[in-house]
Amino acid sequence: MWQLAEKKTTPIYQQIIEQIISYIQDGTLQPGDKLPAERKLAEYYQVNRSTVVHALEELASLGWVLRRQGSGTIVNEGNWGRSTIPRVDWRSLFTQETLPKEPFVEKAYPLLKNPDAIDLYSGELPLSMIPDFRFPSYTWEELLLEEKKQSPLGYRPLQQVICQRIKLEQKIDVSSNQVLITSGAQQAMFLLLQVMLQSGDSVAIEDPSFLYSLPIFASAGVRLYGVEMDREGMRIDKLEQLILTKKIKLIILNPTFQNPTGTTMSEKRRNELIELSLKYQLPIVEDEVFSEMNFGKTPPSLKELAPHQVIHLGSLSKIFGSSIKIGWVVADQNLIQRLSEAKQMMDFSISVFPQVIAHTALTDPQFEQNQAELVVTLKQKAKDFIDQAKSIAEDWHISSIEGGIYVYLTWRHQRLTRKDWDIFLREKLVIAPAFLFSNDTMAMRVNYTRMTDQTRQEFFSKLFVISKELRRS
Repeated sequence: MWQLAEKKTTPIYQQIIEQIISYIQDGTLQPGDKLPAERKLAEYYQVNRSTVVHALEELASLGWVLRRQGSGTIVNEGNWGRSTIPRVDWRSLFTQETLPKEPFVEKAYPLLKNPDAIDLYSGELPLSMIPDFRFPSYTWEELLLEEKKQSPLGYRPLQQVICQRIKLEQKIDVSSNQVLITSGAQQAMFLLLQVMLQSGDSVAIEDPSFLYSLPIFASAGVRLYGVEMDREGMRIDKLEQLILTKKIKLIILNPTFQNPTGTTMSEKRRNELIELSLKYQLPIVEDEVFSEMNFGKTPPSLKELAPHQVIHLGSLSKIFGSSIKIGWVVADQNLIQRLSEAKQMMDFSISVFPQVIAHTALTDPQFEQNQAELVVTLKQKAKDFIDQAKSIAEDWHISSIEGGIYVYLTWRHQRLTRKDWDIFLREKLVIAPAFLFSNDTMAMRVNYTRMTDQTRQEFFSKLFVISKELRRS
């Protein structure tokens, strides 16, 4: 295992770095595994100890391993601060079929297709809850005419509708040249990383956060640093410490019905965040894909509070499912222009067809009524979940549900390990453990909207049994 198989012209320490990273990526080395001692590695590789030390220190600086005096070197259990290797091995990039997957996700995916399993992992509404709308028939010639309404920023009628909705909901006057249509919010995020950051730059996100496991940050060579949260959202004191110590270049957060915790940042905390970002001249990226699913009044968006300091991301995928993969970026015109140019250079063009569908959905006369009915249904499902959750409250702390599609359950007892969560898969309950969003292993995200009365009953019955087993372990 600890041998360099082929002769290369690159330095030995670099070859050691690349081999250890490949072992971590393919699962040969697992999170928390301890590497052999420096002297042993030097013997295995038949090199000086100083060469091994150089390689391990470089791996530690890139975030792949942790070095602790007296404890040796262990594989980092999380992605915080992790960066890519300094030299890109293009051949391996082109021959690699897929990015390595988290082992828990690998085991969970087959269950998502099993009719006997309960899918509380997927980040979408069930098909039965997706608002319906009437889509008019189009001839090919008519679609070609619609294609002429495309600009480099997107389908102009859709841009205009988004501008109208932003003015109505966020009290901001936005023109079409400040809106870029993208193929979902993730593409928007990827473009922002390419335009605003360089490889090696650092970004602050919430801890926990769905952004934690997205491959787009690793592919851009961007380091992620998590900021602790409390009931009001991201802690500003912890964020400022990171800004000062890690040279943060960008702040990205999901302030309303946060994924995975469901937390909504308070208005006071939002103002403190904006004040801090102005102090250090750091832009904020606000991901607001759940804001349409609120049960009551929510605080003003960050974009509303600071229109020029905040870049706003929106999407229709949470309401209409991933079949309408349409998102958008709202920012000042000069940044939108740069994003548009990057989008064209990368050939990230979007067909007019899904944009026409999105425009039809948003302008449907029944849209507002359907949206209101969806919120009523979500509110009832949330109430039913919270009511039934009282049966397991002794073992799990349940987050409040004020909107969105997720609820966060935190284990109240002994420390859990990653392996403990395999019990859920054995019981055919597909949930999202906290370690998919952080270094934490004590909580899980559940998509409560996917539960019927029957599956909710099954979920709590199984959770009761699982909890007893966890307490004994």
